[in-house]
Amino acid sequence: MLDLNRLKALHAVSVYGSVGAAADALMVTPSAVSQQLAKLEREIGATLLERNGRGVRLTDAAGLLADHAGRILALVETAEADFEALRGEVVGRLSIGAFPTAARGLMPQALLRLREHHPDLRLQLHEREPERQLREVARGELDLAVIQDWVNRPMAVPEGLSRATLFDDIADAILPADHRLAGRPEIELSELCDERWISGSPGTVCHDWLVYTLRAAELEPEISCMADEYPTQLTLVAARQGCAIIPRLGRDFMPEGVRAVPLRPRPTRRIYAVWRSDAARRPAIRAAVEALKAVSAERLQLQELRASA
Repeated sequence: MLDLNRLKALHAVSVYGSVGAAADALMVTPSAVSQQLAKLEREIGATLLERNGRGVRLTDAAGLLADHAGRILALVETAEADFEALRGEVVGRLSIGAFPTAARGLMPQALLRLREHHPDLRLQLHEREPERQLREVARGELDLAVIQDWVNRPMAVPEGLSRATLFDDIADAILPADHRLAGRPEIELSELCDERWISGSPGTVCHDWLVYTLRAAELEPEISCMADEYPTQLTLVAARQGCAIIPRLGRDFMPEGVRAVPLRPRPTRRIYAVWRSDAARRPAIRAAVEALKAVSAERLQLQELRASA
Protein backbone atom coordinates (compact mmCIF):
# COMPACT_ATOMS: atom_id res chain seq x y z
CA MET A 1 0.00 0.00 0.00
CA LEU A 2 1.30 3.45 -0.89
CA ASP A 3 2.32 5.56 2.09
CA LEU A 4 0.29 8.78 2.40
CA ASN A 5 3.18 10.91 3.70
CA ARG A 6 5.34 9.86 0.73
CA LEU A 7 2.56 10.74 -1.68
CA LYS A 8 2.23 14.10 0.06
CA ALA A 9 5.95 14.75 -0.46
CA LEU A 10 5.74 13.87 -4.16
CA HIS A 11 2.65 16.02 -4.64
CA ALA A 12 4.38 18.98 -2.98
CA VAL A 13 7.39 18.66 -5.30
CA SER A 14 5.00 18.54 -8.25
CA VAL A 15 3.17 21.68 -7.10
CA TYR A 16 6.18 23.75 -6.03
CA GLY A 17 8.74 22.60 -8.56
CA SER A 18 11.65 21.70 -6.28
CA VAL A 19 12.53 19.67 -3.21
CA GLY A 20 13.48 22.80 -1.29
CA ALA A 21 10.22 24.60 -2.02
CA ALA A 22 8.24 21.47 -1.18
CA ALA A 23 10.09 21.22 2.14
CA ASP A 24 9.20 24.84 2.96
CA ALA A 25 5.53 24.20 2.20
CA LEU A 26 5.47 21.03 4.31
CA MET A 27 7.52 22.69 7.07
CA VAL A 28 10.18 19.96 7.04
CA THR A 29 13.79 19.80 5.89
CA PRO A 30 14.74 19.10 2.25
CA SER A 31 16.49 15.98 3.52
CA ALA A 32 13.22 14.70 4.95
CA VAL A 33 11.45 15.21 1.59
CA SER A 34 14.30 13.45 -0.26
CA GLN A 35 14.10 10.51 2.13
CA GLN A 36 10.35 10.17 1.58
CA LEU A 37 10.84 10.24 -2.19
CA ALA A 38 13.62 7.65 -2.00
CA LYS A 39 11.37 5.31 -0.02
CA LEU A 40 8.55 5.87 -2.51
CA GLU A 41 10.89 5.02 -5.41
CA ARG A 42 11.77 1.72 -3.76
CA GLU A 43 8.11 1.10 -3.00
CA ILE A 44 6.94 1.47 -6.61
CA GLY A 45 10.16 0.34 -8.31
CA ALA A 46 10.51 3.45 -10.50
CA THR A 47 12.61 6.61 -10.62
CA LEU A 48 10.71 9.75 -9.61
CA LEU A 49 13.23 12.59 -10.12
CA GLU A 50 15.83 13.26 -12.77
CA ARG A 51 18.41 16.00 -13.10
CA ASN A 52 17.43 19.11 -15.04
CA GLY A 53 20.29 21.61 -15.07
CA ARG A 54 20.86 22.66 -11.48
CA GLY A 55 17.46 21.40 -10.41
CA VAL A 56 15.30 18.32 -10.81
CA ARG A 57 12.15 17.45 -12.69
CA LEU A 58 9.55 14.73 -12.33
CA THR A 59 9.79 11.65 -14.51
CA ASP A 60 6.75 10.49 -16.43
CA ALA A 61 6.06 7.93 -13.71
CA ALA A 62 6.30 10.62 -11.04
CA GLY A 63 3.95 12.92 -12.94
CA LEU A 64 1.37 10.16 -13.24
CA LEU A 65 1.66 9.27 -9.56
CA ALA A 66 1.58 12.95 -8.50
CA ASP A 67 -1.74 13.42 -10.33
CA HIS A 68 -3.19 10.45 -8.45
CA ALA A 69 -1.68 11.77 -5.21
CA GLY A 70 -3.52 15.06 -5.61
CA ARG A 71 -6.84 13.27 -5.93
CA ILE A 72 -6.03 10.92 -3.05
CA LEU A 73 -5.10 13.78 -0.72
CA ALA A 74 -8.32 15.61 -1.64
CA LEU A 75 -10.35 12.48 -0.84
CA VAL A 76 -8.55 12.12 2.49
CA GLU A 77 -9.39 15.72 3.39
CA THR A 78 -13.03 15.16 2.44
CA ALA A 79 -13.15 11.98 4.54
CA GLU A 80 -11.66 13.77 7.53
CA ALA A 81 -14.17 16.63 7.14
CA ASP A 82 -17.07 14.19 6.89
CA PHE A 83 -15.92 12.30 9.98
CA GLU A 84 -15.53 15.49 12.01
CA ALA A 85 -18.98 16.60 10.83
CA LEU A 86 -20.44 13.25 11.88
CA ARG A 87 -18.93 13.58 15.33
CA GLY A 88 -20.00 17.21 15.50
CA GLU A 89 -16.91 18.10 17.53
CA VAL A 90 -14.63 21.08 16.99
CA VAL A 91 -11.32 19.22 17.08
CA GLY A 92 -8.17 18.66 15.05
CA ARG A 93 -5.69 21.14 13.63
CA LEU A 94 -6.79 24.39 12.03
CA SER A 95 -4.25 26.47 10.12
CA ILE A 96 -5.36 30.09 9.61
CA GLY A 97 -3.76 32.81 7.52
CA ALA A 98 -4.36 36.53 7.89
CA PHE A 99 -3.05 39.66 6.21
CA PRO A 100 -0.94 41.80 8.58
CA THR A 101 -3.60 44.27 9.76
CA ALA A 102 -6.07 41.48 10.47
CA ALA A 103 -3.36 39.39 12.16
CA ARG A 104 -2.95 42.25 14.61
CA GLY A 105 -6.48 43.67 14.79
CA LEU A 106 -8.77 40.62 14.53
CA MET A 107 -6.93 37.37 15.07
CA PRO A 108 -5.82 37.68 18.73
CA GLN A 109 -9.44 38.06 19.88
CA ALA A 110 -10.69 35.38 17.49
CA LEU A 111 -8.02 32.89 18.59
CA LEU A 112 -8.80 33.61 22.25
CA ARG A 113 -12.50 33.01 21.64
CA LEU A 114 -11.79 29.72 19.86
CA ARG A 115 -9.43 28.47 22.57
CA GLU A 116 -11.94 29.32 25.30
CA HIS A 117 -14.86 27.58 23.58
CA HIS A 118 -12.99 24.73 21.85
CA PRO A 119 -9.94 23.72 23.91
CA ASP A 120 -9.32 20.57 21.83
CA LEU A 121 -8.82 22.57 18.64
CA ARG A 122 -5.13 23.02 17.72
CA LEU A 123 -4.66 26.43 16.13
CA GLN A 124 -1.88 27.82 13.96
CA LEU A 125 -1.70 31.40 12.69
CA HIS A 126 0.34 32.50 9.66
CA GLU A 127 0.70 36.14 8.59
CA ARG A 128 0.46 36.32 4.80
CA GLU A 129 -0.40 38.73 2.00
CA PRO A 130 -3.86 37.98 0.49
CA GLU A 131 -2.67 36.55 -2.86
CA ARG A 132 -0.38 34.07 -1.16
CA GLN A 133 -3.16 33.05 1.23
CA LEU A 134 -5.50 32.24 -1.65
CA ARG A 135 -2.88 30.01 -3.26
CA GLU A 136 -2.17 28.24 0.02
CA VAL A 137 -5.84 27.65 0.82
CA ALA A 138 -6.41 26.25 -2.67
CA ARG A 139 -3.41 23.92 -2.25
CA GLY A 140 -4.48 22.76 1.21
CA GLU A 141 -1.61 24.41 3.09
CA LEU A 142 -4.01 26.70 4.95
CA ASP A 143 -7.45 25.66 6.13
CA LEU A 144 -8.83 29.18 6.39
CA ALA A 145 -7.69 32.63 5.29
CA VAL A 146 -8.66 36.16 6.28
CA ILE A 147 -8.09 38.30 3.20
CA GLN A 148 -8.97 41.73 1.88
CA ASP A 149 -9.70 43.47 -1.37
CA TRP A 150 -11.03 46.89 -2.34
CA VAL A 151 -14.49 47.64 -3.69
CA ASN A 152 -12.99 49.44 -6.70
CA ARG A 153 -10.33 46.75 -7.23
CA PRO A 154 -11.80 43.32 -6.38
CA MET A 155 -9.72 40.17 -6.12
CA ALA A 156 -10.77 36.99 -7.91
CA VAL A 157 -11.33 34.00 -5.64
CA PRO A 158 -10.30 30.69 -7.27
CA GLU A 159 -12.89 28.07 -8.10
CA GLY A 160 -13.42 25.57 -5.31
CA LEU A 161 -13.18 28.15 -2.52
CA SER A 162 -16.02 29.55 -0.44
CA ARG A 163 -16.06 32.86 1.39
CA ALA A 164 -17.98 34.82 3.99
CA THR A 165 -17.89 38.60 4.38
CA LEU A 166 -16.71 39.75 7.80
CA PHE A 167 -17.09 43.53 7.45
CA ASP A 168 -16.35 46.55 5.30
CA ASP A 169 -13.40 48.64 6.45
CA ILE A 170 -13.58 52.33 5.49
CA ALA A 171 -10.36 54.22 4.78
CA ASP A 172 -9.81 57.91 5.50
CA ALA A 173 -7.26 60.48 4.40
CA ILE A 174 -4.54 60.87 7.02
CA LEU A 175 -3.11 64.39 7.03
CA PRO A 176 -0.63 66.37 9.14
CA ALA A 177 -2.54 68.31 11.79
CA ASP A 178 -1.52 71.64 10.25
CA HIS A 179 -2.52 70.64 6.70
CA ARG A 180 -4.80 73.11 4.93
CA LEU A 181 -7.61 70.50 4.76
CA ALA A 182 -7.16 68.90 8.19
CA GLY A 183 -10.08 70.79 9.75
CA ARG A 184 -12.65 69.88 7.10
CA PRO A 185 -15.48 67.41 7.94
CA GLU A 186 -14.79 65.57 4.67
CA ILE A 187 -12.90 66.09 1.44
CA GLU A 188 -12.71 64.75 -2.10
CA LEU A 189 -9.61 62.94 -3.29
CA SER A 190 -9.14 65.46 -6.09
CA GLU A 191 -8.47 68.15 -3.47
CA LEU A 192 -5.23 66.37 -2.56
CA CYS A 193 -3.50 67.16 -5.82
CA ASP A 194 0.24 67.94 -5.70
CA GLU A 195 0.63 66.06 -2.40
CA ARG A 196 3.38 63.65 -1.54
CA TRP A 197 2.13 60.20 -0.53
CA ILE A 198 3.12 57.52 1.93
CA SER A 199 2.43 53.98 0.77
CA GLY A 200 3.22 50.32 1.25
CA SER A 201 5.89 48.56 -0.79
CA PRO A 202 5.35 48.07 -4.55
CA GLY A 203 3.59 44.79 -5.25
CA THR A 204 1.51 44.83 -2.07
CA VAL A 205 -2.27 45.10 -2.28
CA CYS A 206 -2.34 48.47 -0.51
CA HIS A 207 0.38 50.06 -2.67
CA ASP A 208 -1.18 48.88 -5.92
CA TRP A 209 -4.62 50.01 -4.77
CA LEU A 210 -3.38 53.49 -3.81
CA VAL A 211 -1.67 54.02 -7.17
CA TYR A 212 -4.76 52.72 -9.02
CA THR A 213 -7.13 54.91 -6.98
CA LEU A 214 -5.09 58.09 -7.33
CA ARG A 215 -4.72 57.63 -11.07
CA ALA A 216 -8.46 56.96 -11.37
CA ALA A 217 -8.94 60.39 -9.79
CA GLU A 218 -6.49 61.83 -12.35
CA LEU A 219 -3.78 62.29 -9.72
CA GLU A 220 -0.28 61.05 -10.54
CA PRO A 221 1.11 59.77 -7.23
CA GLU A 222 4.39 61.16 -5.93
CA ILE A 223 5.31 58.56 -3.34
CA SER A 224 7.88 59.93 -0.91
CA CYS A 225 7.97 57.11 1.66
CA MET A 226 7.18 53.39 1.55
CA ALA A 227 6.38 51.48 4.74
CA ASP A 228 4.26 48.34 5.01
CA GLU A 229 3.08 48.87 8.59
CA TYR A 230 0.29 51.38 9.12
CA PRO A 231 1.70 52.62 12.48
CA THR A 232 4.89 53.56 10.61
CA GLN A 233 2.89 55.38 7.94
CA LEU A 234 1.03 57.33 10.64
CA THR A 235 4.31 58.38 12.25
CA LEU A 236 5.62 59.55 8.88
CA VAL A 237 2.48 61.64 8.33
CA ALA A 238 2.99 63.19 11.77
CA ALA A 239 6.52 64.09 10.62
CA ARG A 240 5.01 65.90 7.61
CA GLN A 241 6.53 63.52 5.09
CA GLY A 242 3.31 63.20 3.13
CA CYS A 243 -0.33 62.11 3.25
CA ALA A 244 -1.75 58.61 3.41
CA ILE A 245 -5.03 56.76 3.03
CA ILE A 246 -5.38 54.26 5.87
CA PRO A 247 -8.28 51.92 6.74
CA ARG A 248 -9.79 52.24 10.19
CA LEU A 249 -8.76 48.71 11.20
CA GLY A 250 -5.15 49.84 10.83
CA ARG A 251 -5.50 52.84 13.15
CA ASP A 252 -5.48 51.58 16.72
CA PHE A 253 -2.77 54.12 17.49
CA MET A 254 -3.09 57.71 16.27
CA PRO A 255 0.04 59.75 17.07
CA GLU A 256 0.03 63.43 17.91
CA GLY A 257 0.11 65.68 14.90
CA VAL A 258 -2.19 63.76 12.52
CA ARG A 259 -5.85 64.07 11.55
CA ALA A 260 -8.14 61.50 9.93
CA VAL A 261 -10.45 63.19 7.42
CA PRO A 262 -13.25 61.20 5.72
CA LEU A 263 -13.12 61.05 1.93
CA ARG A 264 -16.07 61.43 -0.42
CA PRO A 265 -16.85 58.85 -1.79
CA ARG A 266 -15.67 56.51 0.97
CA PRO A 267 -12.80 54.18 -0.04
CA THR A 268 -13.79 50.77 1.29
CA ARG A 269 -12.01 47.46 1.53
CA ARG A 270 -13.87 44.21 2.13
CA ILE A 271 -12.55 41.77 4.68
CA TYR A 272 -13.67 38.18 4.40
CA ALA A 273 -12.84 34.61 5.32
CA VAL A 274 -12.05 32.01 2.65
CA TRP A 275 -11.88 28.21 2.88
CA ARG A 276 -12.01 25.19 0.59
CA SER A 277 -15.59 24.32 -0.27
CA ASP A 278 -14.89 20.61 0.24
CA ALA A 279 -13.92 21.32 3.87
CA ALA A 280 -17.01 23.40 4.67
CA ARG A 281 -18.53 20.51 6.63
CA ARG A 282 -15.75 20.65 9.23
CA PRO A 283 -17.13 21.96 12.52
CA ALA A 284 -13.76 23.65 13.08
CA ILE A 285 -14.18 25.73 9.93
CA ARG A 286 -17.69 26.77 10.93
CA ALA A 287 -16.56 27.63 14.47
CA ALA A 288 -13.66 29.74 13.20
CA VAL A 289 -15.87 31.68 10.78
CA GLU A 290 -18.41 32.31 13.55
CA ALA A 291 -15.64 33.55 15.87
CA LEU A 292 -14.30 35.87 13.17
CA LYS A 293 -17.78 37.26 12.50
CA ALA A 294 -18.34 37.92 16.21
CA VAL A 295 -14.98 39.66 16.63
CA SER A 296 -15.54 41.65 13.43
CA ALA A 297 -18.93 42.86 14.69
CA GLU A 298 -17.33 44.01 17.94
CA ARG A 299 -14.54 45.73 16.03
CA LEU A 300 -16.97 47.51 13.70
CA GLN A 301 -18.99 48.74 16.67
CA LEU A 302 -15.80 50.11 18.26
CA GLN A 303 -14.89 51.90 15.02
CA GLU A 304 -18.33 53.51 14.86
CA LEU A 305 -18.02 54.72 18.45
CA ARG A 306 -14.62 56.25 17.71
CA ALA A 307 -15.91 57.92 14.55
CA SER A 308 -18.80 59.52 16.42
CA ALA A 309 -16.66 60.66 19.37
